[in-house]
Order: sequence, then structure tokens, then C-alpha cells
Amino acid sequence: MKVILKSDVASLGRAGEIKDVSSGFGRNFLIPNRLAMEATPSAVRWWERGKEKREKLNAARRSECQELAGKIAGLSLSFSRPAGPEGKIFGSVGKTDIVKSLKTCGFSVDKDSIRLETAIKQAGEHEVEVRLLPDVGAKIKITVVARE
Repeated sequence: MKVILKSDVASLGRAGEIKDVSSGFGRNFLIPNRLAMEATPSAVRWWERGKEKREKLNAARRSECQELAGKIAGLSLSFSRPAGPEGKIFGSVGKTDIVKSLKTCGFSVDKDSIRLETAIKQAGEHEVEVRLLPDVGAKIKITVVARE
């Protein structure tokens, strides 16, 4: 089954590409989640007509994301959590905490943009990546202070 990707799919490709996928993957995942549409001849013509407009929008979005990444890069956030004697904190610092803290600093970032494999459960300094686009990102420093 041939599909036109409407948005970037990590394991498949970028928006606008025509890909050959299995019927089940296309009908059960890509199309219902509005990540792709079936590549019929009329759909391909329609997609080509809007290509220029989409490229302008993508360029504008890319420049916004690069500007935001430049502002966020090197930002240091601090969190205070109660901790035990060996430095292990009670609770954790997760993606939602980081997003809320960035919002109070004036930066609007999606929760899915934060690259954090597991929540931070140790006091100290940690480096976290904020990935705004597949090739645009910034690193921020997270400091977790142990509170008695």
C-alpha cells in the first residue's frame, strides 16, 4: 500500500514522502492517526499543489524552533525535593516538572520534546535534551537540590 506521509514518522520518513507500507500498518495505524493518507493519483496531485505552501510554513516553523532553541540552550533549572541521607530523593523530577518550569520562564515547550528516558531520582546536576524538531534541539541543565 502506498501512502503520503502527512507528518514525520520516526521509523518511516518525513512529511511529504510517498512510502510503500504494509496494508495493516497503513490502514490500522497511519491513516486513523492522521499521519498519512492513501496515495491515490488524485491525492498525489492535490498534495503536489500544496507543496509550496507547506514548505513556507515549515521554513517559518524551523526558524521559530531554531530561535527558541537558541534561547533555551544553556538554561539552568533548579528543583528542590526532600531526600534521604544518601542523596536519593523522595519522588522524582519528570518531564511535566521540566515543562512547567520552562513555562514559568516564558518558554512554551511540548512535553514530548523533552528527551528524558526515566525520571530524575538523584540529587545533583543532570543534562536534559529538548528536541523541538528532529534536527533542532538544545541542552538544558537540571539541578536537583536535596532538602532535609
